[in-house]
Amino acid sequence: MTQQTCYGLYLSGNLGIRKEVEMRNIVMSLLAGISLLSISATSALAEFSASEKSALNALFETYIKENPDVVRQALIDLAEAEELAQRTQAFSMLDMNTGDPSMGAGDDADIIIYEFSDYNCGYCKRLFAQLQLVLAGDPKVRLILKEYPILAESSVEAARAAIAAQMQGKFEEFHIGMMTWRGGISTDTILSIAAEAGLDVTRLMTDMQNGAVDNIIARTRATAQALNVSGTPALVIGTEFIGGAVSADQIKQVIAEQRAAKAS
Repeated sequence: MTQQTCYGLYLSGNLGIRKEVEMRNIVMSLLAGISLLSISATSALAEFSASEKSALNALFETYIKENPDVVRQALIDLAEAEELAQRTQAFSMLDMNTGDPSMGAGDDADIIIYEFSDYNCGYCKRLFAQLQLVLAGDPKVRLILKEYPILAESSVEAARAAIAAQMQGKFEEFHIGMMTWRGGISTDTILSIAAEAGLDVTRLMTDMQNGAVDNIIARTRATAQALNVSGTPALVIGTEFIGGAVSADQIKQVIAEQRAAKAS
């Protein structure tokens, strides 16, 4: 059945011209794969009588039966649009990074690497060395740590300390100390590394209990859930998601691709 025939089934009735136009718009919405639950369609339907609505339902049923591929594609398109919207929203959550620890380039960075990391994660420590190579060789790259403590209770304490270290402007020194530490993590380990990094340990312990720290970790957990991040390490560079301890060359390749995409 063509679109014109579909319209004809309705337009042959005795409805007024205004309602004919409204009905045509609703049918066009269906053919375009737009939900009939949209505000415009719902408002238009509300003005029809019971018999007119019944005729409309019969029209839709006939069209669906005779054009299953069109309807199936409309549903696929709708699902893809919803997935894209969810993905876009999830990636936008990364930009809510106030208070997140960072290192590398500042506001002049043209590429941001987001890393979901846990200080008890051996693979995160392996990736750390590769990220250091990237940062050392590219002054336009900024690394933002999404403290994502999922492996142990000491991971939570270490994440709090890292965020608190950022408050003193000493995150990089603290992060390097934590990532190069070999062995288990305890409160004594965290405070010892903080002292060696030049932090005011008394202030650090106070800041670690700040409600803002809780909010930052909670925000990261929500972002990870939205992005389906189930483990560490995980990197997001531009529109690219990378899981696991990848090499510096792989990271550089993704950075080059993202810069090229921006320039095109």
